[in-house]
Amino acid sequence: MPWIKQELCTGCGICIDECPVGAIKMEANNHAEIKERKCIRCGRCHDVCPQEAVRHDGERIDQEVAANLQWVQELLIHFQQPMEQAAFMERMVRFFNKQKKVSEKTLALIKTGITRPAEHLTAAIRDLSAENGK
Repeated sequence: MPWIKQELCTGCGICIDECPVGAIKMEANNHAEIKERKCIRCGRCHDVCPQEAVRHDGERIDQEVAANLQWVQELLIHFQQPMEQAAFMERMVRFFNKQKKVSEKTLALIKTGITRPAEHLTAAIRDLSAENGK
């Protein structure tokens, strides 16, 4: 998801005017912020920002990994004994492996439907939903 590097944003509002779904708002600090749940990832904000403040989410991989590790560390305090901690860490490995599988399967299905995305996504959702009903 695109994000806005606050140090570069001058508050010009061009990105806000260009956003087709109103996902960008001016915050109290006079810097724009992209509301992740509303963003449709069209890239218009990135294309029009004269300060290059709108950044690609690939730049935040290390921050996201750090946030994941922080979350694991916060949960780890609930396990005092070394064996409990080791078991917890194994569960975290399974959790993140599951997340990886979800991402990989999602990517594979998206890639196979690039030429006819609407039909393909509808069919994939139907098929996956039917599998869950078994």
